[in-house]
Amino acid sequence: MISSTFVRDMFQRYYAEGFPSSLFIPFVDEREFGFISFENQMVRHKNFKSITELKTFMQNFVPLDVYYSCAYYENPTAEMERKNWLGADLIFDIDADHILTRCERVHDKWVCRSCGFSGKGITPEKCPLCGGEKLDAETWPCEVCLSSAKFEAIKLLDVLRDDFGFSRNDVRVFFSGHRGYHIHVECETVKSLDSVARKEIVDYVSGIGLEAPAYLVGRRNSKWRDSSWISPSSSFGWPKRLTEGLRTFLLNVEEDDLRKLGFKINTINAILKNKDALLRSLSSSDVWHTVRGVGLKTLVKLLEHVLDMQSVKIDTVVTTDIHRLIRMPETLNSKTGFKKTEVPIVRIDDFDPFRDAVAFKNGEIEVRVLDAPEFRIGHEVFGPYKDKRVKLPTAAALLLVCRGRAEVVSIV
Repeated sequence: MISSTFVRDMFQRYYAEGFPSSLFIPFVDEREFGFISFENQMVRHKNFKSITELKTFMQNFVPLDVYYSCAYYENPTAEMERKNWLGADLIFDIDADHILTRCERVHDKWVCRSCGFSGKGITPEKCPLCGGEKLDAETWPCEVCLSSAKFEAIKLLDVLRDDFGFSRNDVRVFFSGHRGYHIHVECETVKSLDSVARKEIVDYVSGIGLEAPAYLVGRRNSKWRDSSWISPSSSFGWPKRLTEGLRTFLLNVEEDDLRKLGFKINTINAILKNKDALLRSLSSSDVWHTVRGVGLKTLVKLLEHVLDMQSVKIDTVVTTDIHRLIRMPETLNSKTGFKKTEVPIVRIDDFDPFRDAVAFKNGEIEVRVLDAPEFRIGHEVFGPYKDKRVKLPTAAALLLVCRGRAEVVSIV
């Protein structure tokens, strides 16, 4: 009981003292708002005429989580069929849950509700033992996961700028407060796009439907007439991304990288031996060419790997949903106690969620930590802990309590 009271008190303090009245939400009066209470009840179809009115509501209600619609409505408080949709922002959700990382088997766990069978890593769709589909997942927002998510966000920003022509004024980037990033495209160009058009954008940024062989031309002998590829001087879209991606891969490739892709030792040796020749071919102003020992099948396999690396890992459902509720900026995430924080695009490389999204800078709380890996808040490193009683800064204690990894003993 003391733990839930502690979390509610911290959230109440934030919305009374820390929530910024200067927050900018375009067309706030045309959006639907939804709130999850500390009793885990969803309250939605709410609407506010100003940020001040919204802030007053949150101070009184004290929400566990806050969401707002990516859509604009004529009647935001009405039921869905009577809201009268006016348009919607284009939203991308990048979450570490959709990205393979080397750390997931260290801190991510899952348990089958039906039989109790458990495992580590990405949660399967069904239990491998009993086939049950109800699985409880336990993840952790570690630095490797969040760095991987930020890398995907940077890739997406590059696509939105170079391939779609959006300016920095059109795009806003947010740390979600948990394990990922939200990218909001807020401009008239996207406002009227329906779900089908948004699905086309999803397919493009994800590389869905692209095949590496489609970027090869010509045939030699019974299969391939010659060994020419499309011009490496392509300066736009996926041809450019594949060219640059392959160049970067070849510049840094090592034997172990090629083994992981399933190449046999003879092919691996040929690639490494002829790496400079392949790079020169990529720099040619005419066409790409194969080199001795590295055939087109090998090049196709390399390109397929590059395609996977260059594609952006997003939650496709979020982007195509024109009525989606998304976490509201500057509100607290109940899974961590961190803020959904806007990240200046020009400073995204330097953004540190464990420093810049921390809502509470002062205070100390005594907790009993059940089980927690090593983690960092600001410049301080804590843990690992296992059934240990310890005094922690408020932000560190709040993170562990929100994750279900600790219980509050006393408030110092």
